[in-house]
Amino acid sequence: MTFGFSPSSTTSLSMATGGAIRHGRLLEPSEWTASGVPLLRNPREVVSGLHSRHGPVPSTAVIAVLGPEEQLVASASFVQRSASADGWDYRNALLSRLRRVIPHDLRRRTPVRTAVLLYCRDGDERWTEEDGAWMWGLRDACTLHGLRCGAYITLTRGGWQVLGEGRGGRRPSSDSRPERLGESTAEFAPLALHTGGGAAEALRRAAAR
Repeated sequence: MTFGFSPSSTTSLSMATGGAIRHGRLLEPSEWTASGVPLLRNPREVVSGLHSRHGPVPSTAVIAVLGPEEQLVASASFVQRSASADGWDYRNALLSRLRRVIPHDLRRRTPVRTAVLLYCRDGDERWTEEDGAWMWGLRDACTLHGLRCGAYITLTRGGWQVLGEGRGGRRPSSDSRPERLGESTAEFAPLALHTGGGAAEALRRAAAR
């Protein structure tokens, strides 16, 4: 698998402060591929379903937990505004949301559920240091919550891309309007927690179903 490289807006800051590079809290594309992340059977359905539920805009992260049959069990979305691409910060943010929407599986010898991360950002589909920090954060959050580390997906104006797999598509994109769930190819019915201003309304809708 060949990756392009595009320096993120935080690259110069990381170099100056020694942030992610000093601590090693990001994963290079080769490290991510070598870690054995399980492939999604139908990434288009997963992406379409998450996009319909959360309507992400740039700087929005959507963390989702999938069951053994790749059914969506729980998900949460939030806007992450950070001055540095540091996997430590991203890990903490992801772990906080996981703890809100689903109990941990630390008592299991082998994880049965998988967490995937969809991150909507500016730029193109090429890997950035910010992506590497999200990968590190996702992997570490999964370990601490007893989950398998699943796919990392970027959503940009050009469409969606599963990094490390070479699979992607033009729709949805960061400019797409979310489809209604009934119109989407994905049919999910779990709890979805939207953190931020719309959290209360999202919970009321979920409770009314």
